[in-house]
Amino acid sequence: MTSPPAADSMRPVERDPSSAAAAASVLQWWQDAGVDVMIDEEPRDWLRPKAKAPAAPAPVVEAAPPAEVLPGQLDLFQAYLRENGALPFASPSAPRVCPSGDPASGLMMITDMPAAEDCSAGTLLSGEAGRLFDRMLAAIGRDRGSIYLASLACFRSPDGRFTDPAATRCATLARHHIGLVAPRAALLMGDAASKALIGLPTMKARGRWHEIATHAGPVKAVATFPPDYLLKLPSAKAMAWADLQLLMQGLNE
Repeated sequence: MTSPPAADSMRPVERDPSSAAAAASVLQWWQDAGVDVMIDEEPRDWLRPKAKAPAAPAPVVEAAPPAEVLPGQLDLFQAYLRENGALPFASPSAPRVCPSGDPASGLMMITDMPAAEDCSAGTLLSGEAGRLFDRMLAAIGRDRGSIYLASLACFRSPDGRFTDPAATRCATLARHHIGLVAPRAALLMGDAASKALIGLPTMKARGRWHEIATHAGPVKAVATFPPDYLLKLPSAKAMAWADLQLLMQGLNE
């Protein structure tokens, strides 16, 4: 007969708590080492570094369009103003009003853009404003043949105002124009011309000399009110006359 089992073998087996802690420690070690599965269908090289995700492609930066090269001679630039179809506010049916007078006179006068009646007459400062302008010239011993009259824009905008980016381009063209003419002095008539070329409205700029930066060097300038403004506000004529006197004093020095 078989001997009965020993009493100790009949007792339930007690788990050693230190064994469970040891197993957990081993599992944690493997997890820290990068093991994320116990069994996988594909072999894995655990010592090889993980492949880096491909870098995002660099954004494509479009090259800025080349700067426009403007004619470097006055006669060529005048032809550019007469013929170019991409000038600010240009359209196939819009009248174009170009500079007039004598660029060698030493005095350049600049207004903003053609008025509606200028577009019909084909000349800057026409109509009643033009008649006042002629009297202003006569008061300083000049006429339209002894000045050079131009505008920031050869075309009139649909609403008669300047807006960017057209205003910025008009200022660039005007600075280039002034540099080619190289007058002894310039008279800026109105806010648009004053802001574009010396950065100040007429009321803040008038009564003193300024300089217009051009590619050919600085050109001294005086700002004053345009004739159409003087027609609306006759009390400003005294200030305009003072500006004209300042201009002539500078020319005669």
